[in-house]
Amino acid sequence: MIFNLIDRDNWKRQEIFNHYLNQGTTFSLTAEIEISVLYRIIKQQEYKLYPALLFLLTRVVNSNIAFRMGYNCTGELGYWDKVDPLYTIADSISESFSAIWTAGTNDFKAFHDAYVSDVENYKDSGRLFPKTPIPEHTFSVSMIPWTSFTGFNLNISNNGNYLLPIITAGKFTTTGDSIYLPLSLQVHHAVCDGYHAGWFMNEVRAMADRAEEWIDGGYSFG
Repeated sequence: MIFNLIDRDNWKRQEIFNHYLNQGTTFSLTAEIEISVLYRIIKQQEYKLYPALLFLLTRVVNSNIAFRMGYNCTGELGYWDKVDPLYTIADSISESFSAIWTAGTNDFKAFHDAYVSDVENYKDSGRLFPKTPIPEHTFSVSMIPWTSFTGFNLNISNNGNYLLPIITAGKFTTTGDSIYLPLSLQVHHAVCDGYHAGWFMNEVRAMADRAEEWIDGGYSFG
């Protein structure tokens, strides 16, 4: 995957980046996302909800450079052309979880099939990371299907240079005919502001409402 270096001498965000990187400032934003349209369509077509969410989130993350920024293995700052989801799956043997990744494809069905294959191959491994090597260009997604929540915060105390987003979803709830999913986005303030976090949530909502377009007709990761 292509990694694009940032020219920090001519980067308009340099002052903001330095300030919040030195402070180690991260923040999280949690919102309820209506997934009524998405849920109805995947049930009609007998798809799974989790890979649909992964596809949706990956499309949104890849639509904005702010969510693809990080350091490569040699410590250089830049952004990847595309990032892929590293996501958690349940491990029934250890009663814990594993984290695996699935490469992005050009359409939802192909991604869904790849997800199903990866889960079947690596479930109940007893290992935290059964699918290796893990590419540098992955961002983290986790699911807490046992409970809903109105706020969620994850602290990474030993690596203040981790810049990629961390996304956590919870148990969906129903209100009347509407279905809502709690979704938390955790970012590093060095590369993301409130504007980016708000943009992210709005794009997730919009793409969930347009689920029929990308489930039936295919949708490029871009």
